[in-house]
Amino acid sequence: MKYDQEEQEILEAYETGRMKLSKPSPSEITIIKATAENTFKKNKRITIRLYDHDFKGIQKKALQMGIPYQTLIAGIIHRYIEGDLVSKKD
Repeated sequence: MKYDQEEQEILEAYETGRMKLSKPSPSEITIIKATAENTFKKNKRITIRLYDHDFKGIQKKALQMGIPYQTLIAGIIHRYIEGDLVSKKD
């Protein structure tokens, strides 16, 4: 797995003992649980048309990842909306 610079620094800090994990407080646990619940709430159903080649490619990628293809599609859309997916520069 490739890490960006920040992730690599965090990993190295943890592995060398410069960073310790701490137990979250009860209020932090409450916030984490609420965030997780909201993350998995899916209340809209859509229908889209895809080229057969694209659909088969998504199914293949999802199978490799061990997740349903619908989850992969939803994740891709979410990452795009959050700005985590950007256009590839030529």
